[in-house]
Amino acid sequence: MNQRSFIHSKNLQTIFYPKSVAIVGTNKVKGTVPGDIFTNILGAELNGIVYPVSPRESFISGVKAYRYVIDIPDPVDLAVIVFPSSVCNMALEQCGQKGIKAVIIISAGFKEVGEKGLQKEKELIEIARKYDMSFIGPNCLGVINTDPLSRLNASFARKFPAEGNIAFLSQSGALCTAVLDYAQAKNIGFSKFVSFGNKADISEIDLLYYLMDDDQTKVILLYLEEITDGQGLIKAAQDVIQKSHKPVLIIKSGRTSAGASAAASHTGSLAGSDEICDVAFRQAGIIRCDNIEEMFNIAIAYAYQPIPKSDKIAIITNAGGPGVLTTDAAIKSGLKLAKFSEETTLILKRSLPAAANIKNPVDVIGDAKADRYIASITAAMNDKDVGSIIVILTPQSMTDIETIAKEIAVAAKRFDKPVYASFMGEADVAAGIRILQNHHIPHYILPESICNPLVTIYNFNQKIRSGENREIENTDVNAEIVESVLLDAERDNRTYLPEYLSVKVIEAYRLPVIENRLAKSDNEAGVFADEIGFPVVMKVMSDDIIHKYDVGGIILNINSKEEAFQAFKTINEQVKKAMPEAIIDGIYIAKQIPKGTEVILGIKKDPSFGSVIMFGLGGIFVETFKDVSFRVAPVSKMEALKMINETNASKLLAGVRGMPEMDIESIADAITRLSQLAINFPQISELDINPMIVLEKGKGSFVADTKIILQKST
Repeated sequence: MNQRSFIHSKNLQTIFYPKSVAIVGTNKVKGTVPGDIFTNILGAELNGIVYPVSPRESFISGVKAYRYVIDIPDPVDLAVIVFPSSVCNMALEQCGQKGIKAVIIISAGFKEVGEKGLQKEKELIEIARKYDMSFIGPNCLGVINTDPLSRLNASFARKFPAEGNIAFLSQSGALCTAVLDYAQAKNIGFSKFVSFGNKADISEIDLLYYLMDDDQTKVILLYLEEITDGQGLIKAAQDVIQKSHKPVLIIKSGRTSAGASAAASHTGSLAGSDEICDVAFRQAGIIRCDNIEEMFNIAIAYAYQPIPKSDKIAIITNAGGPGVLTTDAAIKSGLKLAKFSEETTLILKRSLPAAANIKNPVDVIGDAKADRYIASITAAMNDKDVGSIIVILTPQSMTDIETIAKEIAVAAKRFDKPVYASFMGEADVAAGIRILQNHHIPHYILPESICNPLVTIYNFNQKIRSGENREIENTDVNAEIVESVLLDAERDNRTYLPEYLSVKVIEAYRLPVIENRLAKSDNEAGVFADEIGFPVVMKVMSDDIIHKYDVGGIILNINSKEEAFQAFKTINEQVKKAMPEAIIDGIYIAKQIPKGTEVILGIKKDPSFGSVIMFGLGGIFVETFKDVSFRVAPVSKMEALKMINETNASKLLAGVRGMPEMDIESIADAITRLSQLAINFPQISELDINPMIVLEKGKGSFVADTKIILQKST
């Protein structure tokens, strides 16, 4: 076990593999949570000793019961608490006194019911810390481990699932019961099954690190209702994916956001919380799913079959229409049809009737029996251009459905290429589907729905093989300057940095700024403009003004001392007219940048995932067109280039209709530097560089306008 997973282990091995379990607060009443949990633990045939703890009973189901957990004479590994929330703290205290280190708290009535419940939950956390205990819950369904070495069913689920290599973790206990029923119907087994409820102690992050090293688990599924530590979740998922090559599939509910407060910057207003969640998941390699069916469609494809070595597929069907529909779906999803070799074509020609289609997709015709299917599958499996096979069956009067299903299962075991099946229909094909599922051939009701899981698995494996590193660090930055500026701002209780200070910050991280001055008078404006060299741009500096264009606070194309002198006066007049209450600190003067393509870069602080970097089409139309992309910091050079390519702005930057190619490399460099600034100084709440003017390739980019908003001091 590596160091990070060891830190997050939190006695989880004892929770999943206890040699003795005390059910604290159980009873004899069937159909109640306390009674059913005890029955479930006995019924699963736990590989260990069970101790019922019940103040009112002397025995339960023929097993000696104890009044209190401290009365048990022998050591206890795991306690499952099912008392009402009002006495859970006392029960946990006794578990600590007994020396129990691992606990599952099933009981509800904690933070999910309001402030009083939250206080009770805090008491549990304090008790657990006092005795160095770890607990799952409260307010959860419980924990299941199907491993024969344990066979733990510390839950009130209706059924003990089959053994498998898929782990399922959920914040919702009610969803767990539905998932177990769904999985049983499709003969899907689990390695570990955990409802972690309020995650007051053990969280999904701890469970991910545990499952990373769990030999019984090949795929990890996770349902979340809230993300309290986004950075920790992303780091855990990255470690799991890169080190164990196990895919992490997540359903995150609450995708819509109502009543979001207005942000002060373009970056803040354009970055929705669910969009950031999407971006963070993609960066980490997490597969985000919209629903349970999609999640399990992908999970069984990965868990039960070899990883496709290419994105080229062979389709074998006894009906032309479904073959064509599947072909269309495959191409749309990014898959390709394999091109059969001459040898494969000759084998198919010899094995199939003259009316059959021997090109891909292969149509073995409606009256096909098992021999045609197997001949076609074998030929396709042996073809070097085929990465995976999709087998489609529609029930005809002469179709031997069960025999075909059995032969598909036998053939699949002979090769290291994945096989996916779709026996279309319901009643007639039910027996065949059960055979496929029992032999772990992934089955899909509609053949088109095979394509998304297949391409998802292939892309996941390709990303693992690429081994991209997110970490990047520029060594030519001056963090001391930024620290000084931000400390001064904190001392002055300032949350909005004027542009001359914002420029000082980004200049310290070597973003491409231009020569500038801050004028306090019209005479200074003329002198400074002359020193900088014409043309110049002049802008109002005020903590009260965020968008300078809106109040007449910017004048461009100033070409002489006289024009600068007059521009100083004009800006002051226009701003005072538009915002008479605004306090003006001076007029910022900077060299005017040559004409180029305007882009926007930004930082936004997300409450779950930390600093988020934005790139997009800049200028005054940024919020109109919303042509932007996001990444969670840190952002590598490769990821920065992907950000640029995701936007329509990339087409302008690449050069269209005779326009020159712009300096895309300079943008990518600026993105990585902005990312490093965000990581080093998390107190930056929002930052806009809008616009950054991008010149022709090789001539660089220049920041034309920037603003920084800091978090309020607590």
